[in-house]
Amino acid sequence: MQAIHQPIQGKQQAKQKSAQTPGPNRGKKPNFRAMLQNKEMQAALGSGVMMLIAWGIAPYFTTLSVILYIAAYAIGGWTKAKEGVETLVKDRDLDVNLLMIAASLGAATIGYWNEGAMLIFIFALSGALESYATERSHKDISSLLALKPETALRIEDGQMNVVAIEDLQPGDLLLVKPGELIPADGVVYRGSSFINQSSITGESMPVDKSAGDEVYAGTVNGEGALYVEVTKSAEGSLFGKIIKLVEEAQAEVPDSQRFMERFEGIYARIVVAVTLLVIVGTPLLLGWTWNEAFYKAMVFLVVASPCALVSSIMPVMLSAMSSSARRGILFKGGAHMENIAHTKVVAFDKTGTLTMGTPQVTDILTAPSVSREQLLSAVASVENLSMHPLARAIVEQASKENLPLQEAEHVQSITGHGIEGTVNGVIWKIGRLDGAIWSQTAKYTQEMQPMEQTVAAITLAVMPNGELKDGKAVDSAADEVSGKSKVDWEEVCTCLEREGKTISVVTVNGEFAGLIAMRDMIRPQAEVAVKKLESMGVKVAMLTGDRARSASVIADETGVSLVYADLLPEDKVKQVQALREQYGHVLMVGDGVNDAPALAAATVGMGMGLSGSGTAIEVADAVLMNDNIEEIAWVIGQARRAERTVKYNMCFAITVILALIAGNFLQDVALPLGVIGHEGSTIMVILNGLRLLR
Repeated sequence: MQAIHQPIQGKQQAKQKSAQTPGPNRGKKPNFRAMLQNKEMQAALGSGVMMLIAWGIAPYFTTLSVILYIAAYAIGGWTKAKEGVETLVKDRDLDVNLLMIAASLGAATIGYWNEGAMLIFIFALSGALESYATERSHKDISSLLALKPETALRIEDGQMNVVAIEDLQPGDLLLVKPGELIPADGVVYRGSSFINQSSITGESMPVDKSAGDEVYAGTVNGEGALYVEVTKSAEGSLFGKIIKLVEEAQAEVPDSQRFMERFEGIYARIVVAVTLLVIVGTPLLLGWTWNEAFYKAMVFLVVASPCALVSSIMPVMLSAMSSSARRGILFKGGAHMENIAHTKVVAFDKTGTLTMGTPQVTDILTAPSVSREQLLSAVASVENLSMHPLARAIVEQASKENLPLQEAEHVQSITGHGIEGTVNGVIWKIGRLDGAIWSQTAKYTQEMQPMEQTVAAITLAVMPNGELKDGKAVDSAADEVSGKSKVDWEEVCTCLEREGKTISVVTVNGEFAGLIAMRDMIRPQAEVAVKKLESMGVKVAMLTGDRARSASVIADETGVSLVYADLLPEDKVKQVQALREQYGHVLMVGDGVNDAPALAAATVGMGMGLSGSGTAIEVADAVLMNDNIEEIAWVIGQARRAERTVKYNMCFAITVILALIAGNFLQDVALPLGVIGHEGSTIMVILNGLRLLR
């Protein structure tokens, strides 16, 4: 371990990134300033202003009015015209953009400048809203890259050199100091420490690592120095695979988007074909004059313009997104609100999603010679000098019970066991469960005094919210200890482990003193949230990197029916894909970096806003800002209501368009009336969509 104290050879010391992920902007309100900074929004609003001014001065300044109308056409229609021309030239296809511009120009050619400008304004405004929503919904992996270490300390010829991660090769020996990120996948060559690898595996508890154990890039080293032998290059590391999986999932195009692209081209071709047929064919076949044929063709272009169809979707989705935001659920785009309505399975991550994500003390069991208060106070005094999550849970429990922390001396970490220290001349040792400890008890049993004479084997009852239960025992395997004169402590530990609890064994001067059990507690609303989802016909699954035993305990308490445990990030992606193939649309809810690929692979990914990592929030399609998973059932119901509204609006818009088209050819509908009917239907569907704001 001498290399730790040697100077680092290089121009600067290694700069390791913080173990904390970039924090999200929590509780952030809709940013209207950012919306106004959108170039398409500025163009649409500018077009609308020009149209209103031109309409107001038209009776007095005709020429100036026409100039302003031309400016409105250019400002609002330039982007859409450019997109339409690019589609026509590059893809040799027609789209609605080109159709709208043609309809507006057609209206202008027969003197209806204002009607054409209004068409451009409404279409440009809807396009700007869609563009802004798309920007918000883009899945950024910048926080993933921020978590990736840039440098490492490589040991060469007894010296430490700062090298870039990209320069690491299998076989290199690295030094990872306490609190630093593991720079590459590898195997511990020498040293021991606990590793917080929840960002990769999702395990709620840090994992002890010693010589021969595997470690992952992007995980956080604990309190001990480690020498790590690199086994994989940066590109082949598990962390690198996570980034690649997110990028691949982002490239996936939703089925609804493919359908809309196909429909758009078909619709534009039909309208253009009918327009040309009217202009060229009717004079030859029906004997219409050229002026009459051109007029009816322009009326057809106006009434067939899909403004009402376009407005059938976005106002509804924006209203639903706004009402969801008021309940703490932020969507990054209307498409995600649309997709969540079809949810068949909600897949939860366990740690930090169904559970609180931090361990809490659940049981304290003591030998007859030690009181519960004495054990908890002494253990907390020793653990107070450690930053291990389990240690912090014990200290927090002592604080809740107002137990004094005493001065601990000679505190040191014991490799492979835990920590020990001296309190009032007594050596207290706290560590992980080890079969060797039972050799200190006679045939694994411990004589116990009657309950009225001692506080031996008292169960510390802790409610799910962390409050004490007035000293009464909870329903736990540890309850069996009470009332027994002899206790098989090994059997008790087995029962506690079956309940998904992590056990710390306590000894006093080498003698067995008791057990402290801890567990990641479930969220108070988890069971209700699962029941609400199942009542809607939605299946609930749990995907976790934790052990199957711990996962099954949480599943039993929350009512989750589908449980998948021991999953690495790539396994979660495969499981999400399997659920999509078997059931259909999948909503994935997660909070960690390890959940990012699964969030991206799901139909809709939802990140936890308060407890979630910056990576999970940026990759997710929606963010649960208040971490209240009970709201997931409500938002699915709201999305289904929005879907019904969209279908009604589209049916109404199509009916109006068909009626106006029929009236144009059968009853000679005037262009102003066509515009009124067309714009009236647009306003109707917008107002209908705004009802979802309630």
